[in-house]
Amino acid sequence: MQKRQDTGKMKKEIISLSPEETFDLARSIGSGLKRGTVIAITGDLGAGKTLFAKGIALGMGIEDDVTSPSFSIMESYDSEIPLYHFDLYRIEYPDELDNLFFEEYWEGDGVSVIEWAENAGDRLPDRTIKISMQYSDEKTRRIIIEYPDN
Repeated sequence: MQKRQDTGKMKKEIISLSPEETFDLARSIGSGLKRGTVIAITGDLGAGKTLFAKGIALGMGIEDDVTSPSFSIMESYDSEIPLYHFDLYRIEYPDELDNLFFEEYWEGDGVSVIEWAENAGDRLPDRTIKISMQYSDEKTRRIIIEYPDN
C-alpha cells in the first residue's frame, strides 16, 4: 500500500497498488472480525469486491473457494464464525429483499459480507462497516473504510 491515512476517527483511506495488496488488506480485516459483524462493499463492476470477500474469508480461516454468489444471492461458509457472503447485484429494488429474510443473517451469529450493498437500501444495521472500492487505474484501488460510531 502506497499510502494509508486516517481521514477521521472512524474513516480510513487506503491506496492499494495491486490485487495482492487489496487481498492482504481484506485478510487482515477478516482476521479480527467478531460474530455479528456486517461489512457492506460497494464499487464498480470489476473493482475487486469479490477479491475483498475472498481475503476476508481467508482471514477468518475459511479456505474454501469463495466465489461471487451472483445467481444464488447468498452463500454460507462454515467456520468457527460462519461467513454469509451476499451479492446483491441482481437486486433492482430494496423491496425485493422483503421475502428473502436476509436481516436474520445480518442479525445472526456469523459475519455477513455484502457485495453491491447499495442495493439493500436502508436495511443494513447501523453497526455496518462500509467499504467503498474505486478504480484509480488497472491495478490501483482507492479503498475507503468507514467504521460505525458504536
